[in-house]
Amino acid sequence: MDGNRGKDRVDVERIALLCQKIMDNVGQVIIGKTEAVELLLVALLSEGHVLVEDVPGVGKTILARTMAVSLGCSFSRIQCTPDLLPSDVTGVSVYEPRSGEFVFRPGPVMSQILLADEINRATPRTQSSLLECMAEGQITVDGKTRRLPKPFLVMATQNPVEYEGTFPLPEAQLDRFLLRLQIGYPAEIEENEILIRLQYEHPIEAVQACTTPEIFTKMQNAIRKIHVEDSVREYIVRLTQATRRHSDVVLGASPRGSLALFRAGQALAALRGRDYVLPDDIKHVAVPILSHRLILKPESQLRGRAPEHVIQELLQSTPVEFETLDEV
Repeated sequence: MDGNRGKDRVDVERIALLCQKIMDNVGQVIIGKTEAVELLLVALLSEGHVLVEDVPGVGKTILARTMAVSLGCSFSRIQCTPDLLPSDVTGVSVYEPRSGEFVFRPGPVMSQILLADEINRATPRTQSSLLECMAEGQITVDGKTRRLPKPFLVMATQNPVEYEGTFPLPEAQLDRFLLRLQIGYPAEIEENEILIRLQYEHPIEAVQACTTPEIFTKMQNAIRKIHVEDSVREYIVRLTQATRRHSDVVLGASPRGSLALFRAGQALAALRGRDYVLPDDIKHVAVPILSHRLILKPESQLRGRAPEHVIQELLQSTPVEFETLDEV
């Protein structure tokens, strides 16, 4: 059963310690949002991308900036507007009179952590320019393909209470995001602490890098060796397939959803100091990973149903079938 596990053993203690150091570092700036920071780190370890849906002013931009500083990564921000062009994202070739040649000037996507602020304000044409970046880790401009730096994360934000003049993300692009998360308002005691810390200077000015992009990339590669038992893998498949059969769902999660659960489960296990994935790891990340991949029937939405409700129901009704000792 564990024939390949010994030779692929991962130094999870080192990964867990470094991840905790990163979370503590980010926690100096982002107060009381451990769950959101942990999920962002899971996405980074899984080489995935994050969609943040939340109201303005809760720290989305600062979260991305602080994570970039903590990892020693380059950071770029795009303020999405209807007049934003694909070349404003990927870069453009400019004629250089002195040399008589076209010189490529990279766009903000050539950074390691890219914040696409209010992505639904950009036109579908510009939104689609991120598809190749997110899926393939590369861009193609003027017929030439260029690899993006590693690690690479797109963190896109949406304002869930303002839709006038916006272009909703198509399902194909929503599916490109590993997970969707919300930061939420701080508690009263946390908001009071924010005011104290911001009185004289912004805490991000004092944050220092606690790792390097090269070390973090090695961690990403190591995550793939985290052991996933057959029963856990089968549970992932059953859970994803159950989303396609639910009576409230028009369109369930694709196989990309299964892969996202698989990778995120490995990342969460390592982050918590284990070299194997538990069903509880899958359950912990199921809602942020699967909910944005479901389309509910109109009548279900009118009844107040939400994708999160469907996922919670499926987590309760989908069993985990463990192997018995006789089978082993």
